Amino acid sequence: MSTDTAVRKQRARRQHLFARELRSLMYGCGDDPNPLNESVELLDDLVTEYIIDMCHEAAKMATHARRNKIKVDDFKFALRRDPKKLGRVEELLLMSKVIAEARKQFDDNVEGVK
Repeated sequence: MSTDTAVRKQRARRQHLFARELRSLMYGCGDDPNPLNESVELLDDLVTEYIIDMCHEAAKMATHARRNKIKVDDFKFALRRDPKKLGRVEELLLMSKVIAEARKQFDDNVEGVK
């Protein structure tokens, strides 16, 4: 079996995890409300491959640091050459902390009222 055939079979078995979100994203960026399935599948494959590659890069960083677990800093280090993506990751991490603190304050206020 050639490697090209193996790659096609692997892609055929792959679930399209982001299809719904990608359709919405494509429409939001000016595509048709119902984009072609082939377009969505192609984008899904690209996104999945990118995520897998980033996880492998982060795992390399963790291995280099002699750790078995991947940390957020490993992903930051893997993105160090792309300032836009790194900035977005840092922004999302900051917003996650802000939301967690707001939920904690809200939960504390609800318990205090009871």
